[in-house]
Amino acid sequence: MSALTVSQDPGQGWDDLVRFWEGMEWPEGSKVEIIEGIVTVSPAPAARHNVIAARIQRRLYSVIPEDWEIFQTLAVAVPSRLGMLVPDLVVAPLQECAESDTHVPAALAELVVEVTSKSNASHDRISKAAAYAAAGIPFYLLVDSWAPDRPTVTLYGEPKGDVYRPLVTAKFGEPVKIPAPFNVVIETSEFPVD
Repeated sequence: MSALTVSQDPGQGWDDLVRFWEGMEWPEGSKVEIIEGIVTVSPAPAARHNVIAARIQRRLYSVIPEDWEIFQTLAVAVPSRLGMLVPDLVVAPLQECAESDTHVPAALAELVVEVTSKSNASHDRISKAAAYAAAGIPFYLLVDSWAPDRPTVTLYGEPKGDVYRPLVTAKFGEPVKIPAPFNVVIETSEFPVD
């Protein structure tokens, strides 16, 4: 199943988009985001997608401070890019995130992780990367199971404007180190492949 977009009035402002996003009843289990001003509804991810996210989460829990948390369905807002994004994983301070009802400013995140799905891989590679960089999130880990040649993992960092610098790119099977404050190695050999 692929993602569905919901048309909006092109002149609609950020606050109107957020009200629409918050107020609609979406299909249970779906992932609903605003990507570059367009409401996008995606089906629940496949099992191997979730296994990859769980493996990364397990590694991250061993290194994050007690006052940080790893969130799986936390919406992060990037108003400057008309984005309300729901990364597969968000590492952020627990207290600030616990105080929100529906979403948090993306700038609270220390790391976001996206695992691509076939139907929306380009969003993760382009639109979301630009939004996360614009928000100043220090690290973006992209697990691209649908890369053109072979599944890859890219760690992005040093955001400037809406652009990240690729810090590490590895094929599935090769380790990826996320530097301080994490100082953790993600063992991509644990990731399932087709």
